Amino acid sequence: MQAPALPASFLEAPIAHRGLHDMAEGRPENSLGAFTAATALGYGIELDLQLSKDGEAIVFHDYFLDRLTSEKGPLAQRTAEELCGISLLHSRADRIPTLAQVLAVVAGRVPLLIELKDQDGELGENIGKLEAATVKALQGYSGDVALMSFNPHSVAELARLAPTLSRGLTTCDYLKQDWPTVPEARLAELRLLPDATRVGSGFVSHQADDLNNPQVTKLRAQGLPVLCWTIRSPEQEATVRKAADNITFEGYLPASADLSESR
Repeated sequence: MQAPALPASFLEAPIAHRGLHDMAEGRPENSLGAFTAATALGYGIELDLQLSKDGEAIVFHDYFLDRLTSEKGPLAQRTAEELCGISLLHSRADRIPTLAQVLAVVAGRVPLLIELKDQDGELGENIGKLEAATVKALQGYSGDVALMSFNPHSVAELARLAPTLSRGLTTCDYLKQDWPTVPEARLAELRLLPDATRVGSGFVSHQADDLNNPQVTKLRAQGLPVLCWTIRSPEQEATVRKAADNITFEGYLPASADLSESR
């Protein structure tokens, strides 16, 4: 299962984690304001997707509304219309957006690195609806897009639904404390990063403080682009550039340099 190559734009400028968010400036994470600010400065954009009750791709990181809004409870129990009416904290105007709304705002001006959050709960096979909603929203969009997920089954489903779209795996050290609902046996399996070839991954986006993982080094040596998350200072950026092809950042403004020369 051969994946399309990661578009070159994903290696040419740093990628703003959940947009160029800044609560002090009234730009919450994963908001249209944060995406507009990133686009204005030429940064790529990373964003997260969850699934609404009625099957739409919603741009939101958490499974619950509590941290980022004044509402409570699971996002998945609200319709897209209900969610789009919920204001994000630390903003005068921003509400929870759909993927379609974000696509209309960005309009192909910068690349979009889109993470589909695991809907199975155990990084297992109970997936499909979010993948279908994502591909539907992207129909007709002409900008550079790369899709990714921690769940390899999700990446495989994206390959089936949209074989021409770039896709990859989000990966990490898979510590139990970070994945309380996932069985330890599954986490142990995933720590070996066995799925990049099997699911036709065209890149990996790996946890920055685990970039010395031998499997990551091996994949990069084989020509697979390695992105990393989340970089929070120029000093950290200088270190990880030696082991990754681009960064996802927040909390500072990196230079918009071509990182492909660091390979």
